[in-house]
Amino acid sequence: MIHLVLGGARSGKSRFAEQRVAEYAAIGYSCVYVATATALDHEMTQRIAKHQQDRVSSVHDWTLHEQAFDVAQTLVAIDKPQQVILIDCLTLLLTNHLLDPNPVRWPKQKAALLECLTQLHSDVVLVSNEVGSGIVPMGELNRQFVDEAGWLNQAIASIADQVTLVVAGLPLALKQ
Repeated sequence: MIHLVLGGARSGKSRFAEQRVAEYAAIGYSCVYVATATALDHEMTQRIAKHQQDRVSSVHDWTLHEQAFDVAQTLVAIDKPQQVILIDCLTLLLTNHLLDPNPVRWPKQKAALLECLTQLHSDVVLVSNEVGSGIVPMGELNRQFVDEAGWLNQAIASIADQVTLVVAGLPLALKQ
């Protein structure tokens, strides 16, 4: 099962995704968290530390994999039945790639991710920002980010079994 959870900043999408994972934990699945954030500044370092503390104090036991670039390879390496993997978040993964001095890696990594998702034994919940509902941003890199995020979300949604949009903490099923 592939479940894509979309939403804007502070929409409640990560909390909703963690609630879906908790449903799997309740029936005995092991829980894996694939975190894609990188600490490029002090504020992001604090956010990452808070997320790490939240997982430590969580009711279920998370196995953590911090992976800023090679998510598909990580998924294949850790895949097993009776496991749910939460990937948070795809747009941070995209940002890492767009800021990478070797930008040719992104198309290959995106293709590898799309290919491996449909072959995994694990269930996967992916979190991504919905960035296409606002204005077209100024600046080439900003527009590239919005374009690539939209294309990535569309590609994941096309193979996902479920897609949920979270707005103001409220989930709206787009695909079931």
